[in-house]
Amino acid sequence: VIVETPSHVAQADILVGIPSYNEADSIAYPTDVASRGLIEHFPDKRSVIINVDNHSPDGTRDAFMNTPTKVPKIYISTPEGVKGKGNNLRNLFEAAVELRAKAVVVVDADLKSITPEWIQYLGEPLFAGFNFVTPIYVRHKYDGSITNHIAYPLLRTLFGLRVRQPIGGDFGFSGRMARAFLSEKLWNDMIANFGIDIWMTTIAIARRFRVCQTFLGSPKTHRAKDPAAQLGPMFTQVVMTFFDLMIDFEYIWKDTTVSWPSSIFGFGLGVEEKPPPVSVNIDALYNSFTTGFDKYGELWEKIIPQPELIEINKTKKLPKEQFYYRSDLWARILFNFAIAYRNNELPRDKIVESMIPFYHSRILSFVNKTQHMGIKECEEYFEGIVRVFENEKYYLIKRWDQDQMKLGHKLFKHH
Repeated sequence: VIVETPSHVAQADILVGIPSYNEADSIAYPTDVASRGLIEHFPDKRSVIINVDNHSPDGTRDAFMNTPTKVPKIYISTPEGVKGKGNNLRNLFEAAVELRAKAVVVVDADLKSITPEWIQYLGEPLFAGFNFVTPIYVRHKYDGSITNHIAYPLLRTLFGLRVRQPIGGDFGFSGRMARAFLSEKLWNDMIANFGIDIWMTTIAIARRFRVCQTFLGSPKTHRAKDPAAQLGPMFTQVVMTFFDLMIDFEYIWKDTTVSWPSSIFGFGLGVEEKPPPVSVNIDALYNSFTTGFDKYGELWEKIIPQPELIEINKTKKLPKEQFYYRSDLWARILFNFAIAYRNNELPRDKIVESMIPFYHSRILSFVNKTQHMGIKECEEYFEGIVRVFENEKYYLIKRWDQDQMKLGHKLFKHH
């Protein structure tokens, strides 16, 4: 690990961490705002801003270090060639423990919407007894698709806590929480990369730490991506991490029957500003699904039971403008993929890769349903969807247990 600390900071009460890889052109802004937020809202606390970087070749380090701030800065990097957001955050957990910090706030390096108040709202709950803080902000209805269609409904259905942005990228955690993260045994390449956010949120909830959500006021503005475009590794890493956590924490989610709102910190002042628009390529989503049948049909037959497959095949005949399938079917599809992943009889990366056409078809279905809805109406629609998920949980548990019995019999035969 490479560490540069020109101010020789040995101890701090509150840290702001900015994870980065090649963010030379954007990191100065959140760095400046973080410094102002710390001075303004935590004047009596010793504070530091830490850039946890992946040895960016584009000059991120210089852009960060040369940003004028009243708060001391530390640059920490993974060795050359070691990438991954999770690796950066692990360095931040270690720094938090070493500096004996009580509170750590993390913000994305590509943020354009951060205000000094974000530092206040993410940091204050940590001095009020909370261990993990997630953001509430307005996002465009087609931004954050992995959150909306997978992470949020699954996390809430399984672990019973309603946390709207479990992979938001802007969050806070206590020093105690940092130590807990470092002592977890589940850590792998997925978590070392984009799996980190869902891992942290799930650990915080499953290990019964005090979790709250906080209103950030301004909508999230960052480099938004078209959900139909190249998914890249993020989808796989988030999904595989969550499925791994399902296996590890089975004993918890099976006993969780209802979901509760989390504590909420601050005031939702009803934001008037509109988040930036996100355009969606409907053709790409539709094609991904329809070509999926040829590409993954045989695999799907091993993963998805007959009744659900029949339903899915019916949707294939729908024209893309009218394409839709019910949320209970989507919930069951996701549950069946989680079960196939747990069974480990097919290659796990193939299982998750073959989910992508379904994910795309789910977004298409959602876009068709919500085209004329405003953000608020859309949120209410989401709430309804997640309740449908919660009602299908019995199905997950029943199938999970049936397969466990089968797996058990197989184990006996082999011995």
